[in-house]
Amino acid sequence: MNRNRTLLREFILQPATGKATPVYRGQILHIEQVGNGQVMDFNAFNLHDYKEHFSSLKTLNMETAWPTVGHRLWTNGPRERPMCTIIADTAGTNDVLAGGCSAFIMEYVFGVEYSTNCTDILGEAIREYGLTPDDVHGSFNGFMRTGLDEKGRLIIKRGTAKKGDYLELISHFDTLAVPVACGASLMSASNYELKPLRVVVYEATDEEKARWLEPEGRRYRNQRVPEEYLNPVIKATRELAPDPKYSPMFRGVPLETREFQVEFKPEEYSMIESVRGGGEVTGSDGEIVRSAFFNWVMEYFVRWGHAVEPAVVADPRPRRKGKNR
Repeated sequence: MNRNRTLLREFILQPATGKATPVYRGQILHIEQVGNGQVMDFNAFNLHDYKEHFSSLKTLNMETAWPTVGHRLWTNGPRERPMCTIIADTAGTNDVLAGGCSAFIMEYVFGVEYSTNCTDILGEAIREYGLTPDDVHGSFNGFMRTGLDEKGRLIIKRGTAKKGDYLELISHFDTLAVPVACGASLMSASNYELKPLRVVVYEATDEEKARWLEPEGRRYRNQRVPEEYLNPVIKATRELAPDPKYSPMFRGVPLETREFQVEFKPEEYSMIESVRGGGEVTGSDGEIVRSAFFNWVMEYFVRWGHAVEPAVVADPRPRRKGKNR
């Protein structure tokens, strides 16, 4: 990270919360792990025309499913222009395939009445700027590991980002950036434990601007603007401004946690040690047991259209048939 930058502001995103913050052309959004493996869901809007926003599909088309340093995040059609570029990525695990979790997904998949989720968090964070849940769009998922199985189904993997890992985006035009600390506590994306994220906005150095910034304005005729539409009148206020009376009201926050004491026989504890020795799951005994338990639940009891990673500790019992909720 360049130490010659001007720091503009910084804040901590508590678990299952988000914050809409302006990031102007030539400014850098820095997102950093406070714990380990916390996913960041990210939406972004043109600060002066909210109908132009980040597009996960356009980014997939133009760049890759797993963006990293040098890849650009693109806006929706018909603008279709680079919004920002990833200029640093120490973890190297980002995604535009998985979208954002929602209360519906949590209810449908896990059968819970309500669980914190990124769609609701994003919808609440942008309310400060007069936007609604209808304006939430597909996410750029920072620090998230995904893949595809042999049938083309999405695989959501454990996070491998460590404390201090960071991701940096430089804005090509004035944006309203909306990072959130993913609220999917029942999924493996953040290792079944929600943690904070540190967010910093810097002014880029002249050298960084010269290296990374795209030219201002459009470069192609078909990067159209509203004035060129057959109906150029959009029935919405274009300028975005914060509501001075706004007060965050994130559902399910603050989080409630409980600890359980579990006793293991020597042969059972040896299984924990064998998992730790395998290298895929590390950490305390409690972290390994938590991951093993949730992977087992995902494999045997969850109705889910996506593929999941195999259970950390294999279960010898046959899989139950039918719908298990």
